Amino acid sequence: MLIRTWNVFHGNTSPPQLRAFPADAVRLAVKDDPDVVCLQEVPAWSLQRLAAWSGYDVVPVLAQPPTLGPFPSTAEIGRAVTSLHPGHLRSAFSGQGNAILVSPRLVVRDRHVCTLNPRSFRRAQTKWLALGPLAQLAWAKERRVCQAVRLWDGSRSIVVANLHATSYPPEQRLPDAELARAFRYVDGLAEPGEAVAVAGDFNISFARSRTLLDLTHDGWGSSRIGPGIDHILVRNVDVVAGPTKWPLERRELGGAVLSDHAPVDLEVE
Repeated sequence: MLIRTWNVFHGNTSPPQLRAFPADAVRLAVKDDPDVVCLQEVPAWSLQRLAAWSGYDVVPVLAQPPTLGPFPSTAEIGRAVTSLHPGHLRSAFSGQGNAILVSPRLVVRDRHVCTLNPRSFRRAQTKWLALGPLAQLAWAKERRVCQAVRLWDGSRSIVVANLHATSYPPEQRLPDAELARAFRYVDGLAEPGEAVAVAGDFNISFARSRTLLDLTHDGWGSSRIGPGIDHILVRNVDVVAGPTKWPLERRELGGAVLSDHAPVDLEVE
């Protein structure tokens, strides 16, 4: 089973330009027929188009709804405004979500969503971590979620979770707290001995993460943690290859490079 994670950066290139390519990014993500693809930073308007672009079964989740300043908006209005300059505006008006693309070879049995930074959790963690006002505002700015599906391949099941943690470099305890919440949530979904994969843009590296260090010491998984902030961790399944980060040339499109993140692959059996 080939599991892939990719923050598609709203289909923007790196560096951003006047046009975005979300459909091209999705088609590239499934070109070599992976079993599961976990996507982050998917524009809200495109969530309902992923199945047509990929030919895969799609489990989408809206993390941040479209807005016009403080006012609610619609996905199509967000798309129209963002089209003025996708590279600069990104999710400012369009909103964004995550999605798990599932090969037709697999059956989706269950689907779940956990908010990673609800108000009650932020309030408790603010006291515990003694967070300052700027960190508190940054944490409340955008809803972050962890979605999970239980997949069946005909002989066994695997719980696959996809998350996009908060990005706030001055205080990396924010995404780390969300990671701890996500792994507890996934542990609660999985049956004893059931295969588990947790993938996504963790927005924190292993070197900066107390949560990832604790998981390693506790023997949580069987996969090593790669460099960067995009990860796939698995448990109760054997790793064949990876994690492997795509080389730059693999995501080139017409002389530009898709996304400011590289996809990461992990093959398990």
